[in-house]
Amino acid sequence: MDIYIVVVAGFGVMVLLTAWLPMVLRRLPLSLPICCVGIGAALSAVPTLYDLTPHPSLHLKLIEHATEAVVVISLMGAGLKIDRMIGWKRWAVTWRLLAVGMPLTILALALLGSALLGLGGVAALLLASSLAPTDPVLASDVQVGHPAEEHEDEPRFALTSEAGLNDGLAFPFVNLAIAMAGTGGLAGLSWSHWLAVDVVWKIVVGFVLGAVIGRGLGWLTFHLPNVSKLSRTGDGFVALGITCIAYGGVQAVDGYGFIGVFAAALALRASNRGHDYHRTMHDYAEELERILMMVLLVGFGAVLVGGGLLHALTWPAVAFALLALLVVRPLSGWISLLGSARRSEERAVVSFFGIRGLGTVYYLSFAIGHAPFEQTDLLWATAGLTVLISILMHGIMVTPVLFALDRKMGRPAGLPSPADPAASRPAQADRSRVS
Repeated sequence: MDIYIVVVAGFGVMVLLTAWLPMVLRRLPLSLPICCVGIGAALSAVPTLYDLTPHPSLHLKLIEHATEAVVVISLMGAGLKIDRMIGWKRWAVTWRLLAVGMPLTILALALLGSALLGLGGVAALLLASSLAPTDPVLASDVQVGHPAEEHEDEPRFALTSEAGLNDGLAFPFVNLAIAMAGTGGLAGLSWSHWLAVDVVWKIVVGFVLGAVIGRGLGWLTFHLPNVSKLSRTGDGFVALGITCIAYGGVQAVDGYGFIGVFAAALALRASNRGHDYHRTMHDYAEELERILMMVLLVGFGAVLVGGGLLHALTWPAVAFALLALLVVRPLSGWISLLGSARRSEERAVVSFFGIRGLGTVYYLSFAIGHAPFEQTDLLWATAGLTVLISILMHGIMVTPVLFALDRKMGRPAGLPSPADPAASRPAQADRSRVS
């Protein structure tokens, strides 16, 4: 049988599973990502498909752009569903996680990479900065609900906003590792250039230009004369256009596009916070994200088995992955939230559910494609195992833990998962709406 026909039929099956599985798994200690990885691993074990799953290092550009696409779509969806206006006090927990928790995580993981894995400073920094950000793609089960659903409790809000920002904020450290690899270490590195360009300029441009683009497109969407406003179309795919414009515009002036997309989504939401069209755009972005995520995670499961992703794995690498997820992230998160006036149960949940995923894969493929790094097979194997354990551990625990937290905090237990289509009202916009 023609392999093309098999792929087309298989993709159709995956699309149907993307719609069906979240509904079936809603109250089970399982998640859609776990099922995707399992499907990919099972498929790659089929003899005729085994040779079609090469090691990711052989297709760096393809992996970089595929993971880049799903991350930016996820960032748009995350920004649109946050009801809370941005502010210093309102986002206090988020700022703590970003300013304290993330640097502590990078430092601890870099030291572990050097001590346990024997990595040089440059490779250890790359591994640490790739694993430091939480993943906006795989974290839908711990994020807030749909726009204006009023399910924005502190733990879910903190995990949503943190994932929306820390993917972009990991870039300065990844770029530092790339610069060090290109110059042979610290000796030839221009710290002033790194601070001025990679830290200050690119972050500021990402926030400011992204917000300007979001505000401008928000005016086109909600505030043009009634006959012309984009919201009258009722088309959810407008979110995709806004995502691409924001990402491309910020990247074009050498800013961080990940930050730009999230900032644009927040500004777009703020331009008319209560409008129903935000729900339409968010639902489209979420559906597209789920399809792309499923394809990539099936591929991830396939390369685990058929692509030999874990062939370079060592026992110290296993210890590194476990320490990263069970000690480094929870401890760094807990330290960052000390004195935050949040209850200990909330701090524990926020600190523990630092899910690692496709953002890590993006950063590794991006960096390895831009500079020479040592022991890349070990980097891939260690990062791959960490992502796999995170998918399994967090996916199994998220439903019972959040149910228990909701009951403890006096909230209705088992708030609808953002990934659960059964919990979402129909996303069909009224095309005759004139408001």
